[in-house]
Amino acid sequence: MIAGSLGLMLNLHQLQVVQSPKLEAKARKQQMGYLRPFVPRRSIIDRNGNILAVDQPVYKLYAHPKLFKRSKQDVAFLLAPILKKSSNELEKLFNEKTTGITVSQALREDAADQVANLQMDGLELIQYYSRFYPQQDLASGVVGYVDVDHRGQAGLEYSQENLLEQAVRTIRLSRAGNGELMPGHIPEGFLHFDDLRLKLTLDSRLQRAARFALKQTIDEFDALRGTVIVMNVVDGSLLAMVSEPTYNPNEYYKSDVGLFKNWAIADLYEPGSTFKPLNVAIALESGAIDPNSQFNDTGTIQIGKWPIANYDFEDEGAPGLLSVTQILQNSSNVGMVRIIQQMDPKVYYGWLERIGLGQKIETDLPFVAAGQLKSQRQFTASPVEAATTSFGQGFSLTPFQLVQMFAALGNGGKLVTPHTIQGLFDANDQLYWQPRQSEPRPIFSPSTTQTVLKMMESVVSDGSGKNAQIPGYRIAGKTGTAQKASPAGGYYENAKITSFISIFPVESPRYVVLAVVDEPKGEAFGSTVAAPLVKSVIEALISLERLPPSRSEEALQPPQASFNYINP
Repeated sequence: MIAGSLGLMLNLHQLQVVQSPKLEAKARKQQMGYLRPFVPRRSIIDRNGNILAVDQPVYKLYAHPKLFKRSKQDVAFLLAPILKKSSNELEKLFNEKTTGITVSQALREDAADQVANLQMDGLELIQYYSRFYPQQDLASGVVGYVDVDHRGQAGLEYSQENLLEQAVRTIRLSRAGNGELMPGHIPEGFLHFDDLRLKLTLDSRLQRAARFALKQTIDEFDALRGTVIVMNVVDGSLLAMVSEPTYNPNEYYKSDVGLFKNWAIADLYEPGSTFKPLNVAIALESGAIDPNSQFNDTGTIQIGKWPIANYDFEDEGAPGLLSVTQILQNSSNVGMVRIIQQMDPKVYYGWLERIGLGQKIETDLPFVAAGQLKSQRQFTASPVEAATTSFGQGFSLTPFQLVQMFAALGNGGKLVTPHTIQGLFDANDQLYWQPRQSEPRPIFSPSTTQTVLKMMESVVSDGSGKNAQIPGYRIAGKTGTAQKASPAGGYYENAKITSFISIFPVESPRYVVLAVVDEPKGEAFGSTVAAPLVKSVIEALISLERLPPSRSEEALQPPQASFNYINP
């Protein structure tokens, strides 16, 4: 008895003292459970409330043939019209095994209701949430997509994960004797989630119109790719940003991964002549030239061992004495070289840095590439660097950054922050949260920007941008046809990038519109490829925003082209 008592006492000591912490933890694990419910991501809508991305309930359908009370043939016959599959296909599936057969991975709610109404044993529906993009590939370059784990992988779905994911806390619940969670211990309001939606600055109607026009242009010129960007010059809000080719975020797994990046913000290119108005603004602002300055355009010029010529030198020869306005109208390379030669290379380089060249844009979109500009030592070591930069070659930037720079010419000289997010709004369209944008940074004086705008207007009215004219509307613009740089160095022999950038209306600038078309075939120039494309986009913008003509004496009826394709 004494030995048995001692044994019991030793065992009690072992259990209650030595093993007590371990046993207590094991008991708590058995008695308690942790729960973190799935809460849908917030929806994404455009400026007019059209849904661009939303979580919706879908269902997985499993079949367990061993539980069927009816024949496999009957079950297949009843399911076939609901699942839009043949009954033979379903019957063959049911014969593969007796249980756990995946019949459908993502049944919509209406189809799941039809399956449930059959009330057949052996069919199992499991609900989960799937991200759905009603506009399909319309805004995928901006919105992005989520993967199978519901995590953003591109676009705003990636960069704004913290805004789209609702905060849900994990709670500890008691378990009943059979291991099930006890609902009586769930805290009040635990499953509550808000109705906030992420509202964008994009206009789906304009996005659709721009995409339609871009696809037509790419098809017409058999181009490699293209992009169109429309931005408000005052606040930097993006109304449209389309790139082709693109992908359907509902079926992203069917697309090449190279399409997941938005090349308008991620790929660099040499802008060519579209950069010339910015160089004119720099020269005016620095005092190197004045609006009445004139320069002798000899058609060709030698900078060290490098000859530089106008694109039309072989046909037109030497134009002779040109004003700054005429240099832009004719897109004269030699004229631009002579303008920039009036500046000290170090001063010129400082201005390029000041307008943001070689730097990364602050924005709400992900994977934005920083432009490339040679170091100051490299730039000032050879006169050819400033010469090529004067007509937009020898450095690179993104189409996105070029739009930001030109917005400064439209808003009186300030660099604004390009952005796509308005904020979080509730179901009643009441603002809940709004992002804070950086203060616009002054670059040029209003007088300089007004002077350059008038020069750019003459490019459209009397120069290379005539194909962008719209009767009754004052439009400023600049064409660009640039050699395409090769990753191996130098330039491709037969590849070029055409572009056109526009600011309108000139008397009260509101929008900057850029079109870039990569590697168009045939006799393709910025004036013949990109300018008509921008014109189509501006016509759609005039129609959607009901913009009145600029000058009453020239006011014709606004363009009556059919815009059926822009309706949601």
